[in-house]
Amino acid sequence: MKFGVIIFPGSNCDHDCYYALKGVFEQHVSFIWHKEEDVSQYDVILLPGGFSYGDYLRTGAVARFSPVMKAVVDFANLGGIVFGICNGFQILCEAGLLPGALMRNQSLRFVCKHVHLRVENPNTIFTNNCEKSEILNIPIAHAEGLYFADEKTLGELNRNNQVIVRYCEPNGDISLEANPNGSLENIAGIMNRNGNVMGMMPHPDRSAEEILNSDDGAKIFRSIIGQTLEAA
Repeated sequence: MKFGVIIFPGSNCDHDCYYALKGVFEQHVSFIWHKEEDVSQYDVILLPGGFSYGDYLRTGAVARFSPVMKAVVDFANLGGIVFGICNGFQILCEAGLLPGALMRNQSLRFVCKHVHLRVENPNTIFTNNCEKSEILNIPIAHAEGLYFADEKTLGELNRNNQVIVRYCEPNGDISLEANPNGSLENIAGIMNRNGNVMGMMPHPDRSAEEILNSDDGAKIFRSIIGQTLEAA
């Protein structure tokens, strides 16, 4: 089993993901430069957080044209597992692998803090180590995390159980106060219709072990690792 972590110019959480996979979960993992055109040797592709191309245009709008993204789209369309965190989530939406878009936070400010997430669907490649309605404590760090989609798309996401996690109160209640960026319906993470591509704004890579004040992010990584080993 082999993970690939893509590096775009401006990525700054690539080493966080690499460390979590290699240092915490003892997986085979390699970096993938954004100019690579073949990712077929990997089992799971991760798009890390950061500021690809400096976010000078719109987050992810330039990165989606990197040569590696054509390979990632082909990989995903063949059923490969793709996971995007923060900027990675934004890039997956820009590339059309996930529906909707990420916009400026409602406050127009960069937000960096721990948030609570309610697991909406534990029956996925990415959350099978979680329980239904389990509350996770995972940090965010972004300026453009407001998830937006039109009414039809939101309806499809809900009907197909594609909303994976929502921002919530510590007791699991969904409220405006618990929403750190104004995301529609408190959406923090979604997957595609086929269930092999997921994006989330919170950083499980920054909560993968107890020394980071929360190891709830480990449940996301363990879900992916366990699912992939089972399928091998």
